[in-house]
Amino acid sequence: MEKKQMRKVWIASLVGSAIEWFDYFLYGTVAALVFTKVFFVAEDPTIGLLLSYASLALAFFIRPFGGIIFSHIGDRVGRKKTLVMTLSLMGVATVLMGLLPTYQAIGIAAPIILVTLRLVQGLGIGGEWGGAMLLAVEYAPKEKRGLFGSIPQMGVPIGMFLGSGALTLITTTVSTEAFISWGWRIPFLFSALLVLFGLWIRKGIDETPSFKEVQKSGDIPKIPLVETLKTHWREVLIAIGGKVVETAPFYIFGTFIVSYGTTNLGFSNTEVLVSVMIATIVTTILIPIMGSLSDKIGRKKMYIYGAVAMLVYAFPYFWLLEQRTLTTLIIATIIGLGVIWAPITAVLGTMFSEIFSAKVRYTGVSLGYQIGAAIAGGTAPLVATALLLEFNNSYIPIALYIMLTAVISLVSVLAVRDRRHQELDDFSQDTEEKEERKKPLQTQH
Repeated sequence: MEKKQMRKVWIASLVGSAIEWFDYFLYGTVAALVFTKVFFVAEDPTIGLLLSYASLALAFFIRPFGGIIFSHIGDRVGRKKTLVMTLSLMGVATVLMGLLPTYQAIGIAAPIILVTLRLVQGLGIGGEWGGAMLLAVEYAPKEKRGLFGSIPQMGVPIGMFLGSGALTLITTTVSTEAFISWGWRIPFLFSALLVLFGLWIRKGIDETPSFKEVQKSGDIPKIPLVETLKTHWREVLIAIGGKVVETAPFYIFGTFIVSYGTTNLGFSNTEVLVSVMIATIVTTILIPIMGSLSDKIGRKKMYIYGAVAMLVYAFPYFWLLEQRTLTTLIIATIIGLGVIWAPITAVLGTMFSEIFSAKVRYTGVSLGYQIGAAIAGGTAPLVATALLLEFNNSYIPIALYIMLTAVISLVSVLAVRDRRHQELDDFSQDTEEKEERKKPLQTQH
């Protein structure tokens, strides 16, 4: 592939991914800071926070449906067309959130409409991730697949950085009252410009080589979901379990910390947001390095390092937070999101892509990723807040919860094979090994 085309692919997968995640994380951060006051109004602030986080979780449960809908289109019609649709859907929902009247203005209709728009966001991100990942991985030469596959994953911390940065800028330039009244709406409305830019970037990209081969062969499944569950159900289960440690701790380190740090530890909104921003810069730098390293030592090794490190770090994370200084807050967040989470997320998409065949790859990776996200990611801030409420503000149950996610994922990826030296659509080695295992054991003389 020409270097010019390679750069286009990188930019298209990264920019679109970053914009989608900016929109998505913006809601999560504002949910903790504002929505309890303007949409989910309750006499008990904790109840309001739980309702706000419940709306955050709902979108995760709709994400698998978005994955099914758009992966069906992606596996039958093409990756590029699907990515244009998902980005447009996400952008419209985010802008409408910025224009939505509050509970005080229109009553119960406000939170109902907000949740509906959040569900639309969930549908969009459900189809976006798989397409952005395959855009990068299916164009990549096999010796650089790990690096290419890590590029769209950089969109996650970049999106969080942009969201946190926009909110930090606004909270430091307007009063708290003004921020709650109208300031929070600015980044939601600004999203429209980002979406237009993302659509323009993606316009110049052609379909991926893998999808073109499927088109040429005529081997396009009528119902990709049925084909996936029939022929790749084990891989879907592996992907679901593998996603757990990548998503739950991330939302604790990046979203839950906003409410926990301000309410329980006494930090200001700005201090917590700045710590997340600094950590996302480190994470963004580390992700392509970890992705490139996986091309040399393997995805599975990188992933296991990260999952084991997450298991070990669960309690030290809270010990650092309990020092209640800005320095330890920043260090705790950098270690969690950068040193430990980065290698997991850097290899996750490539590892998933390598275990599915091209004709159902969009559906397979989307199903595994989005169901795993629904089970662990969307519920993480909600579970953590509920655990605090149940156990008298003790962090111990939350640390144990993080450890549990690591154990689940480590067990799940044990069956993953190293395919970094094979072509993406060459499953002959795996087939030969399966046939070899079917042969009866021969008695040695």
